[in-house]
Amino acid sequence: MKPSTAGWVFAAPALSVIGVFFAVPVLAALALSLTDFDIYSLAHIENLRFVAFDNYLNLLRNPLFWSALGNTLYFVAVGVPLSIAVSLGAALLLHSRLAWFKPLFRTAFFAPVVTTVVAVAVIWRYLLHTRYGLINWGLAQLGIDPVDWLGDPDWAMPAIILFAVWKNFGYNMIIFLAGLQAIPEDLYEAARIDGASPARQFRHITLPILGPVLLMVSILTLAGYFQLFAEPYVITQGGPLQSTVSVLYLMYEEGFKWWNLGNASAVAFLLFVLMTATTSALMWIARRKGVE
Repeated sequence: MKPSTAGWVFAAPALSVIGVFFAVPVLAALALSLTDFDIYSLAHIENLRFVAFDNYLNLLRNPLFWSALGNTLYFVAVGVPLSIAVSLGAALLLHSRLAWFKPLFRTAFFAPVVTTVVAVAVIWRYLLHTRYGLINWGLAQLGIDPVDWLGDPDWAMPAIILFAVWKNFGYNMIIFLAGLQAIPEDLYEAARIDGASPARQFRHITLPILGPVLLMVSILTLAGYFQLFAEPYVITQGGPLQSTVSVLYLMYEEGFKWWNLGNASAVAFLLFVLMTATTSALMWIARRKGVE
């Protein structure tokens, strides 16, 4: 057997799983998005009609879709860099020689990742409560007026971002920590002998070597943050004034509240195209900068 043939044979099981659980759903979503599939079509297939790109055109004319897209891009633009920065900072602290009780803090930082969103969301609703929340109590001690975190359209999305970063940064922290542990200590020792400050060591040693890890974390975080749903669904239900409605939340409402499954599939496919384009652009930029 030729080596190339043997490679395809060994890869066939994995490719089959990818085909069944990725390619087939994507093609099915594309097909449904070209129809008016709804609750009546579920009752009888003869009620299903082919509408071509009408669902996409209706979405582009729907102000709620653009509002949801803007909310999602705001969440991604602010949340992704903040989450990566917090994750990298926590990993650097845990990797430091001066850190004590590293297993304890590593477990504590990772605990929110494996905690159910609904459970921690209930706690955060109390923390963010306007009158009785711990956060507003702390602000009051500093002489700052209380903030209506979940009732003010200007503060609802920042509150969601804060919650999401706290909930998810531990996962990326573990990845960064593994990358930091793979950097040879000899490089830092040589830099210290040459008089390099910690900031210069971080810029010229840590960041370049962490480039591939940083790229992977960025792609994973982007993909996860584009799929914003659980946080606004549990905490704000899309309010106030639809300021926390995301693209995925809109898809949920179209598909499972109004049973417009054709429209929901169109939303899902547009989100898939947006995520693919964004991650492809990130990969292209990384290749241009020599990060592989």
